[in-house]
Amino acid sequence: MSSVVWLALLAVVVVGLPLLAMMVIYNRLATLARRCEQAFADIDVQLRHRHDVIPSLVETVRSFAGHEKSIVDNVMTARAEALRAVGSTDKLEAESALTASIVRLLAVVEANPTIQAGSHFSELRGEIVDVNNKISAARRFLNLAVGEYNGALDRFPGNLIGRRFGLREKRSYSLGLDRVFVEDAPAVKI
Repeated sequence: MSSVVWLALLAVVVVGLPLLAMMVIYNRLATLARRCEQAFADIDVQLRHRHDVIPSLVETVRSFAGHEKSIVDNVMTARAEALRAVGSTDKLEAESALTASIVRLLAVVEANPTIQAGSHFSELRGEIVDVNNKISAARRFLNLAVGEYNGALDRFPGNLIGRRFGLREKRSYSLGLDRVFVEDAPAVKI
């Protein structure tokens, strides 16, 4: 082989291999980012379902515990804010506030055996528990995807390539309280 062919081959290796490696690494980061977005969309579906159940739950509690109007109103206000939230950070904060208000509402219910005895409330509570479990599972998947993405973005050479293309770390999703809803209603002492 002539020296021109060797030089051309060397140029392809010196220039082509780094470009190929950069493409592969960028594509991996892009795939991980899409996985995070899909996982957040899965959570969003469950959150919307929870938003749909909340008005019925609130009306059931309101009919029995009218004296707790401020707690019931707080749940509906938090729900409205969660529905208006745009962007993952705003949604995270709004959903955390909604979860906290639902916890307070359920604390009122636990103190009122009349509400707990109602079959409609039991059905709604079961549905809320089921949705919350689905949110928790989807949130775990999101947090794993975010951890994998952020880890790939932190390690060399992903950190150089990610920075070059403006990729940013993603935030994991925590609603603050993992076990908000208790599956078994507390026993009522007579």
